[in-house]
Amino acid sequence: MDQTQITLTILGMAVVTFLPRLLPIKALSARSLPPVLAGWLKHMPIAVLAAMLVPTLLAPEGDLAVNLSNLYLWASIPAWLVARRTHSFVAAVLVGIAVVAIARRLL
Repeated sequence: MDQTQITLTILGMAVVTFLPRLLPIKALSARSLPPVLAGWLKHMPIAVLAAMLVPTLLAPEGDLAVNLSNLYLWASIPAWLVARRTHSFVAAVLVGIAVVAIARRLL
C-alpha cells in the first residue's frame, strides 16, 4: 500500500465516521425534540455505561462469575460509593482502578 492510498483510506474513514454524527445534528438543531424523545435521550449515557460495565463486572473471563473471587465485582462497590457521594465519574473510575491494583498486589 503506497502513501497516497493510506492517506485516502484514512480520509475516507474520517468522512464515514464524521458524517453520521454531523447529519443528525444539522437536521435536528433547528427543531425542538418531543418531550418523550428528549426524556429517552437523557437516559442514553446511563444505558451505554451499563452496557459496557455489566459484562465486565459479571463475566470478566467470559463466563458468568458472580462469586467472592470476582475482583471486579468487589472493586465496583467502593467505586459505586465514591460515584454516589461525589457524582464524579473520574473519581469513581480512579477508585475502581486503585482497588483492583491494590487487591492484585495483595492477593
